[in-house]
Amino acid sequence: MMNNYKLSNFNFGRAFIYLILLFFALIYLAPLYVMFTTSLKDIEEIRSGNLMALPLDPTLYAWKKAWSSACTGSECQGLAPYFWNSVRIVVPAVIISTVVGAFNGYALAKWKFKGSELLFGALLFGCFIPFQVILLPMAKLLGELGLANTVTGLVLVHVIYGVAFTTLFFRNYYVGIPTELVKAAKLDGASFFSIFRHIFIPLSTPIFVVTIIWQFTQIWNDFLFGVVYSGSGTQPITVALNNLVNTSVGGKEYNVDMAAAIIAAMPTLVVYVIAGKYFVKGLTAGAVKG
Repeated sequence: MMNNYKLSNFNFGRAFIYLILLFFALIYLAPLYVMFTTSLKDIEEIRSGNLMALPLDPTLYAWKKAWSSACTGSECQGLAPYFWNSVRIVVPAVIISTVVGAFNGYALAKWKFKGSELLFGALLFGCFIPFQVILLPMAKLLGELGLANTVTGLVLVHVIYGVAFTTLFFRNYYVGIPTELVKAAKLDGASFFSIFRHIFIPLSTPIFVVTIIWQFTQIWNDFLFGVVYSGSGTQPITVALNNLVNTSVGGKEYNVDMAAAIIAAMPTLVVYVIAGKYFVKGLTAGAVKG
């Protein structure tokens, strides 16, 4: 009797869904598994063994070489300097584009003025412009400003391109905040900035998280802007990784390539593991609604 009760309460549909999810999770994680195990093998084991096999004698040689001495073209200093180039690009670009987007979204959502909808439409159009369209105009602008092949120039490029997205996120989020709060604050004599600081910022944690994760991921993983607007000493890690993979000295070292790829992807993986749940909460709180 008890066994029949347990069987009747077993949800076959839910079990099937879990099996499907597990199957696709394994497919998704298989390349990461191969990359990680290969990075721990020496080159002889890679050539003679099975890609899916665990390393017989794990070693961190490939990781050390990828970080400090692998060749990325004519220079053999590893990914370390390019990793820090990416950090120098990402941090200010994310902060500036997020703050500017927050102000833009706040103004467009709660301080209507003549032409505000047209301006928002123009900014929205910027979200759909392909990267390739702005390459030449942006190159000319950076040249005139004296910022060609510099980290500052790359920061400026990512801020300009990212503001359209951050404005869209914040504007759509702030539309959902009652306008009565703004009207009441105005009656009490609050200014544009004080309303933003004391009312909107405390309510904006979910959308700030969404925007920061979005911008961080987009900028860190960017290759096109990096390869076009950077110089030999200012390349981001994505460009250096491409150069490393396409450079071979004395034979192809797949373990070094795999270690380098994981190093390049690690920051975004860490961000999503730590803050992924907040990203989902931010989206469901209204970050991209409307």
